[in-house]
Amino acid sequence: MSDQTQRPNILFIMSDDHASHAISAYGSQINQTPNIDRIAEGGMRFNNCFCTNSICTPSRATILTGTHNHVNNVTTLSSRLDGRLTTFPKLLQAERYQTAIVGKWHLGHGGHADPTGFDYWNVLPGQGLYHDPEMIDMGEKRVFPGYTTDIITDLSLDWLKARDTDRPFMLMSHHKAPHRPWDPDEKLMHLYEDIDIPEPETFNDDYSNRASAAREAKMRIDRDMTPRDLKFPVPEGLTAEEEKKWKYQRYIKDYLRCVASIDNNIGRLLDYLDQEGLAENTIVVYTSDQGFFLGDHGWYDKRFMYEESLRMPYVMRYPREIEAGTINDDMILNLDFAPTFLDCAGVDTPNEMQGTSFRPLMRGGLPQGWRTSMYYRYWMHLAHHNVYAHYGVRTHRYKLIYYYADGLDTPGSADDPRPPEWEMFDLEKDPCEMNSVYDDPAYAQIQAELTVELDRLQAEAGDQPYIVE
Repeated sequence: MSDQTQRPNILFIMSDDHASHAISAYGSQINQTPNIDRIAEGGMRFNNCFCTNSICTPSRATILTGTHNHVNNVTTLSSRLDGRLTTFPKLLQAERYQTAIVGKWHLGHGGHADPTGFDYWNVLPGQGLYHDPEMIDMGEKRVFPGYTTDIITDLSLDWLKARDTDRPFMLMSHHKAPHRPWDPDEKLMHLYEDIDIPEPETFNDDYSNRASAAREAKMRIDRDMTPRDLKFPVPEGLTAEEEKKWKYQRYIKDYLRCVASIDNNIGRLLDYLDQEGLAENTIVVYTSDQGFFLGDHGWYDKRFMYEESLRMPYVMRYPREIEAGTINDDMILNLDFAPTFLDCAGVDTPNEMQGTSFRPLMRGGLPQGWRTSMYYRYWMHLAHHNVYAHYGVRTHRYKLIYYYADGLDTPGSADDPRPPEWEMFDLEKDPCEMNSVYDDPAYAQIQAELTVELDRLQAEAGDQPYIVE
């Protein structure tokens, strides 16, 4: 019996900035994603998947290494992943898996920052372009004509077709879309032409009843979008309210058109697995490196520990172990992806990895002592969108955030400390996080418990608390 029939293949599809509330499997009110839904319908939808740092480069480092960012030393967008670190592709490769990554890497290039642990890699430099992208093909720069989402899928399929069919594979097909500046494929420009996309409930947030961090952030649709984002001049004669609505429609429609391209191309990959008889023994995952604000709180971008940014979509199909159409509400993290892939492949998880395999959850179980809280830290103080550095804890019902607001000399952060502040939310009563209850006496006991839990999780992760000097 060959490896191919014994061990599962892994097709790991990831996009950039695709919020779960823009996926119909998650009940989206603004679009349909039939092919992502195919994965959920044939497997499991995880409702509570969270990232430990809501920004591209750090999240990707955590996914590869199974460690927090203070451990893998990729804390900000200006960091680079040291290719000598242990990653799950390296461990799979050592166990005769064929490994490849195509598309977005965003962890640095040159020297020890090039992708390692892959038999084949063909990646975008940095963020990459939406049209006619330059890519780095095993170290050589080449321009590929066409639309990048299609190209990434074409190259992924080419590699699959040329693989050794007697060995299992692990393919990371990673899209740059729907990252800013949201350039759609020309053939999908007609989508949503004649309709208005609904605005989110918190679209007109005034940033009151919270710490000043929300008010100071520079990611507002009405104020901070550039001509490059909008692509068309703002019509003359609009009121401030009308202009904000117009900008939202420009933004969200282009964003959703980019998502549609991803969904179409996922369909191509799923069809290939079906045609080749590979679906039964292939783990298929679709996720994004973090969430995104889709007009929520009047914003675009991410970074905050607020729900729309913190929450990741994660749908997973593996017919041998996952019952079709199942839903899981337990808490999983991007920290857990590496141990889970290794577990499914029968490869031991090294002690240095800080995540936990959620394979028992895939099978419908719940291990004793499974996490009911998670630790988050955003390091990139006041960079790009003026978001304060912060860390916090989220349980199933509550969230405590500490804006320590200091760059701490991390790469790309501003040396401009601000007064520290706290926020706390009751997610059951206030799911949109509009009113901090940090100073509410009725929550004093819960606040104390969350503070203890934050300290515990921080120590467990091996991170250090911020000390006000």
